[in-house]
Amino acid sequence: MDFKDWRKSPPKPFDADPSSSDQSAALAGSEQSTHFTKEQQAAGQRFYGRRLADHIDEQIREAEERGVFRNLPGLGQPLNLDTNPYAGEKALGYSLLKSNGHLPAEIELIREIEREQERLVARRAVLSKRGRDLRRRRVPPFASEKRAYNSSVRKALAEYEATLRELNRKILTLNISTPPSMHRVPLKVEHMVSEFRAECPLFA
Repeated sequence: MDFKDWRKSPPKPFDADPSSSDQSAALAGSEQSTHFTKEQQAAGQRFYGRRLADHIDEQIREAEERGVFRNLPGLGQPLNLDTNPYAGEKALGYSLLKSNGHLPAEIELIREIEREQERLVARRAVLSKRGRDLRRRRVPPFASEKRAYNSSVRKALAEYEATLRELNRKILTLNISTPPSMHRVPLKVEHMVSEFRAECPLFA
């Protein structure tokens, strides 16, 4: 049997009789399906290869220009955050915490981590400024001042490293118990301790 490639076979010609309504309708339909209006072609070229986010932003801008967002209910008024539709079964617990002036445990942990980090940065800045002032002073620092400063730096450095490691433990606890959007990056303890030593060098 000879193999015949039907993909290369010529299309079957239409009947020469122009009075055939079926053939005329099929021909008209094929012509309509292969021709697009200028607006459709422009739209296709406009959005070809663009990111979805860019397309959405443009749609929002065009809607703003048309005034779609004007006179919406609640426009210019504060949001009603008394109810949280995403709380699910924890809604009652969150409501009790809020009414008694408390926050969820995850938020409290985040704030505790941030407070500890701010305290460490402030303590490090104070020691750094104290060392610079002693070195810039016209009168060289006395031996007792050097010993006092060195002792303060050693004590603060030990506390700094211990607190950083404790913060990493809290960050790990937070990352395990919360969704990714609330995660915190673990601290680079060794790198931060090295920066502390470089910023607050000891007196010889």
